[in-house]
Amino acid sequence: MGKTAITNNVRRLRFDADEMTQATLAEKADVTRQTIIAIEADKYSPSLELAFRIARAFQVPLEEVFQYSADE
Repeated sequence: MGKTAITNNVRRLRFDADEMTQATLAEKADVTRQTIIAIEADKYSPSLELAFRIARAFQVPLEEVFQYSADE
């Protein structure tokens, strides 16, 4: 079994959304700012529910925020 990776564009999307702060995104997604920091740093993969809440905060499809790749 190969290595799997979930990557994200949260930081870029925040910048594109009039430089939304981590605190603002955290409030919209109903999590702490520390959770957003960990997601952006690829130290934490969010639950499916949280991933959808983050995508909804940016008003974009889930795939635009998070990507999954598996090395085989």
